[in-house]
Amino acid sequence: MWRDNLSRFGLIALATDMTIEGDALRLLPDGCRLHVTRIAFDNPTTAENLKRTGPHLRAASDLLVPGVELKGIGFGCTSASAVLGDEVQTAIGDRAPISTPVAAALRGFRALKVDRIALMTPYLRATTDLVGDHFEANGLGVVSRMSMEYADDRDMALLPGDAIVDFARQSDHPDAQALFLSCTALPAVAVIDRIEQALGKPVVSSNLALFWSMLDLAQIPASGPGRLFQVRTW
Repeated sequence: MWRDNLSRFGLIALATDMTIEGDALRLLPDGCRLHVTRIAFDNPTTAENLKRTGPHLRAASDLLVPGVELKGIGFGCTSASAVLGDEVQTAIGDRAPISTPVAAALRGFRALKVDRIALMTPYLRATTDLVGDHFEANGLGVVSRMSMEYADDRDMALLPGDAIVDFARQSDHPDAQALFLSCTALPAVAVIDRIEQALGKPVVSSNLALFWSMLDLAQIPASGPGRLFQVRTW
């Protein structure tokens, strides 16, 4: 079989996510390829619906270019990965290093030497608490939680950049060392630099963390918006 020099990654995305592939295109450097499969998801983003993603993960991962080496696999749902926790790794298996948005954010904030964050989400309050509680259970302080109160991730994906920047300003807290923008459907990557400039502190979104972690674990140098993409752990 012919071989190339490309670094290939797999991504399991929700059926309703309209943002994550576009962010991947912004963040993955030349020489990388992303192979995407999707799993069923029913809105609204409640804990019950998020838990239902778990049983789909193994079959989805088996569809990611079988027999081809992958440098990493990402699961593209922040709130579901908070609900499922270690079940994501168990379900997908050990074909390649696994990254989820919440695990990636925890890695990223450790790399940035951040232990207190403000949390901003487009979710309903109850879903925001799923993410905030997961962070706190894993040793990351969450000093404030702000929710935009959307129930459907397709609505979240259509939010304009200015609305995200404005709500990010409102979501910051003086005791927070950084701000986390949750949800892979939230089109935040394009405005990360604007928000960091406004707040004067690191700003990390779900997709920014996810693809930074996948590249960092694979030891592939990359550049991107925000302070996180200036950090390597290897």
